[in-house]
Amino acid sequence: MSLRRYPLSEQATEAMLRRIGSGDWPIGEKIPSETSLAAEFGVGRSTVREAVRELAGRGLLESRHGSGVYVIRIDPVEDWATTVRKAVISDVAEGRIAVEVEAARLAAAKRTDEDLAAITAAATRREALQHATPEEFVDADLEFHRAIAGAAHNTIITGLFDSLAERVREAMLDMLGLMRESDAQRPVDQHEHQEIADAIRAGDPEAAGRAARNHLAKILSYVRPEP
Repeated sequence: MSLRRYPLSEQATEAMLRRIGSGDWPIGEKIPSETSLAAEFGVGRSTVREAVRELAGRGLLESRHGSGVYVIRIDPVEDWATTVRKAVISDVAEGRIAVEVEAARLAAAKRTDEDLAAITAAATRREALQHATPEEFVDADLEFHRAIAGAAHNTIITGLFDSLAERVREAMLDMLGLMRESDAQRPVDQHEHQEIADAIRAGDPEAAGRAARNHLAKILSYVRPEP
């Protein structure tokens, strides 16, 4: 069988998918070598190698050092591009946990009346924009979290938050985009933000940190669900 249409790597990937789906290559089977597949498909070894990488990324193939490439699944885990997008969002969420949980704890211990007013105003604005455009909503959400970072009165935490802000904005917009693509509803999580604000207002660092962690953990659960 010769592959002639462009791009060849996609054609090789589709051909290998058919072999897996038809049962020619069952789970646990070692697939033919790059040289054999290149000859069969009429393409170069680099094209076959790219197709193998694509199918490994989809969770179908696994390369075992010194042994070869084996079939480990029949159905793709999910679209590879979506996997990459979720991995980026997951990394950002983990970074936010590292910074924002401690920011909430410090804010509860060190906040001023001016800080509380800023947090309250930001929470009110965020609630008003829950059904606005993704950009407006995300900007309002960041304003709320930035107000908390400011209330921590720690220049390192404020600097870390500001350095992450653009990446956080991009990741949040991408997450909302993934939700639209899968017809998922935008999360209604205003109560989680109110819990953080209430704990800060009450001067309870442990409750504030716990509420911040619970909120960010829910973001992680969307992009990295528990097995």
